[in-house]
Amino acid sequence: MSNPLERRSFLSRLSLGIGALVVQPFAAFSKSNVSNMSTTLIKKIRPLGFQWETLDPFLFCVHHEDFFPKGNAQLGPDAKHFEGRHMGQDFIVKDGFRMYHGSTVPGFPGHPHRGFETITVVRKGLVDHADSLGAAGRYGNGDVQWMTAGKGVQHAEMFPLLKQDAENPLELFQIWLNLPKKSKMVEPHFKMLWSESVPKFSVAANGVNAHIEVLVGSLGQYKSTNTPPNSWAADANNHVAIYNIQLEPGATFELPALFEHINRSVYYYEGNGLQIGSQAVAHYHAADVDAAQSCILRNGTETSKVLVLQGRPIDEPVVQHGPFVMNSKEEIYQAFQDYQTTQFGGWPWPRYDQVHDPKLGRFAKHADGRVEEPKS
Repeated sequence: MSNPLERRSFLSRLSLGIGALVVQPFAAFSKSNVSNMSTTLIKKIRPLGFQWETLDPFLFCVHHEDFFPKGNAQLGPDAKHFEGRHMGQDFIVKDGFRMYHGSTVPGFPGHPHRGFETITVVRKGLVDHADSLGAAGRYGNGDVQWMTAGKGVQHAEMFPLLKQDAENPLELFQIWLNLPKKSKMVEPHFKMLWSESVPKFSVAANGVNAHIEVLVGSLGQYKSTNTPPNSWAADANNHVAIYNIQLEPGATFELPALFEHINRSVYYYEGNGLQIGSQAVAHYHAADVDAAQSCILRNGTETSKVLVLQGRPIDEPVVQHGPFVMNSKEEIYQAFQDYQTTQFGGWPWPRYDQVHDPKLGRFAKHADGRVEEPKS
């Protein structure tokens, strides 16, 4: 096991790093780089940074895209790539990738969470999961992992470079979904939605297609089945949904109208020439739209991709410090005290940057010992 000093040092760095990166977008939300649109469909348009601003019930979203090189025997990049990096706190793109908090393998070694959920959507590459409950997994290439931190869990998210004879590109979204006060101290657990089980469909218009993945929630007849029981998303009346939409050149797609008081944001993360309603939206910008109106996406002359986050706001106080999200400062202080006392169950793995046997494929081992693999 890693020693306690290493663990406390990492927690300190994680708190400072995530705290700065998460709190800052909320402060920046009302600045002049947010455009107030005259149209009633689009409420706001804003540029996207490393972390994406989100609306309640979401806390934030991160879009990781790294072009990792060939791996070595330790499942990391060769030592020549380490020069000039701030190892353990490497968030600046160099040679096409970042090491994040990893020192040998890129990723996020064991760190704690309390009071919310992480939804990790891996578009390319593979992620190794390990946690303080003894659960583990390897998932990616379209898989979705949904982890309820609840009363407290440590987990590691490492990006092993499994290929030694080819590059190891990685693209993923990690989305933090808040928990209501009544559920912040539930037992932690995680669920998998394997890529093979993600509801997918295509819609043709003008002879070209829009391709839709229903990652969370439902859209028409298509419904995701991975919702944890204590999630805000478990109640269908909260209309929590995450869609990934790819538009071919010239394609259109209509998001149906819902109701007032539902937040809906459209994140344009790849392509150029998209229109939302009658308004052009620039590449790598987000638009908050009125969910009570239908929302037509019209694509230009190149392939475009958007991520949609929607849900009824929880509308409770949010107090966040680093990896803990609660309703009051007192609860944050208690979270740190509990973590220092219990380590949220300790760390049952030989290393904090735990990676699994490179020969293993995609799998999930749950805390009760149950092992599942994707069904082809």
